[in-house]
Amino acid sequence: MALHTKLPIYRTGLQLLELAHRVQEQMPRGMKRTVGEKIAQHCTDILELMALANASQDTRAHYLRELLKHQRTVEVLLRVSFDAQRVSPKLWAQSVQILGSIGAQAGGWLKTAKNRAPAV
Repeated sequence: MALHTKLPIYRTGLQLLELAHRVQEQMPRGMKRTVGEKIAQHCTDILELMALANASQDTRAHYLRELLKHQRTVEVLLRVSFDAQRVSPKLWAQSVQILGSIGAQAGGWLKTAKNRAPAV
């Protein structure tokens, strides 16, 4: 088992958290405290779930499903912010790429975890 900080998905997750903070800086004060903080918290949760999934065998699939749920939530919150013109097109494009990468990596990891799970 590799240290979770060495996993490619973790490094991508750090990029997402950094992007979330840049998005939050662009937002007007009212949105920073509501939407911006939610985005950052979900990104932090994603990183935590990556570490938990890496550290577990039998509950890995559960943590990965939760990770994907948070990933989709971040995508929705960023889309709403972009549609309200509170996020620049450049940051939106970066977020789409990063979120897609996290989704693909977590989806592949989940598929592998399901295939390795013992038959009940």
